[in-house]
Amino acid sequence: MGYKIVVAGATGNVGREMLNILDERQFPADEVVALASRRSLGTEVSYGDKTLTCKDIEGFDFSGYDIALFAIGSDATKQYAPIAAKQGCVVIDNSSLYRYDPEIPLVVPEVNPEAVDNYTNKNIIANPNCSTAQMVVALKPLHDRAKIKRVVVSTYQSVSGSGKDAIDELWNQTKGVYVPGQEVEPKVYPKQIAFNVIPHIDVFLDSGDTKEEWKMVTETKKIIDTSIKVTATCVRVPVFVGHAESLNVEFEDFLDEDEARDILREAPGIMVVDKREDGGYTTPVECVGDFATFVSRIRQDVTIENGLNLWCVSDNLRKGAALNAVQIAETLGKRCLKKG
Repeated sequence: MGYKIVVAGATGNVGREMLNILDERQFPADEVVALASRRSLGTEVSYGDKTLTCKDIEGFDFSGYDIALFAIGSDATKQYAPIAAKQGCVVIDNSSLYRYDPEIPLVVPEVNPEAVDNYTNKNIIANPNCSTAQMVVALKPLHDRAKIKRVVVSTYQSVSGSGKDAIDELWNQTKGVYVPGQEVEPKVYPKQIAFNVIPHIDVFLDSGDTKEEWKMVTETKKIIDTSIKVTATCVRVPVFVGHAESLNVEFEDFLDEDEARDILREAPGIMVVDKREDGGYTTPVECVGDFATFVSRIRQDVTIENGLNLWCVSDNLRKGAALNAVQIAETLGKRCLKKG
């Protein structure tokens, strides 16, 4: 017997990916229901070779359903997640609403699968920020070997992380550069994104960091180790899908680059592509549609005592959101629900 699954926010980029991945990974589901807001009522979405018609999330009865994958943003999640949880359906939430609640597990299955056991606290599990998810997958196996002291990360984040309107803005601005009179003013972003980079993701905090940068710091500590120091600079780049990160990692103990490469090759969820030749690395375009987190450019940092540099790339709509949520559901089923 399989699970009864709900996908809330099924018409959005992440919701559609959740449906795709549930099918691709052959998740043991006897029933999958697509939910959306009232304005999307009746919209059809694909689930493998099936077509699902979206139901209205308002008033939906979650009782009798095992797991709900939420991709509806913090405001709607705040309204509907407690309802689903109270009705006995485990919520796996992709928004930032519950990530920093000490009673709610924040999970990346390759890193801290045991954390799902605490889902019973509130019947809710949080999915981390997209930029954090791929980073901790790369860091955890190295941390287990040599213990990380400090991470300096610079991100190169695609516009799909801001939703469909951002994708459209990049597309239209790019066309407008070449067609006089068709220039497109920024709406989603504070400055032009086409042929540009913007060192600003989410709101600015009093510290001078943006909230995206704060998320990477706080979530890494919660998922891996509270003692790790992280400093981040998060940058939006004119790429449609796929986040890249440059990582400088300082360890307590020496870790040779060759050993690090071997460790990462054996680690779950990681694909090492690291040849010191033209094209011997992975770029965002090449990772789109893939499940893996790709690591390249592994090399010693001789400017500090125990340092390594890494290049990390992943499909942000997959590992950064939909895939991780489905992997959490898989982990929950194997460790706790044991139904499928």
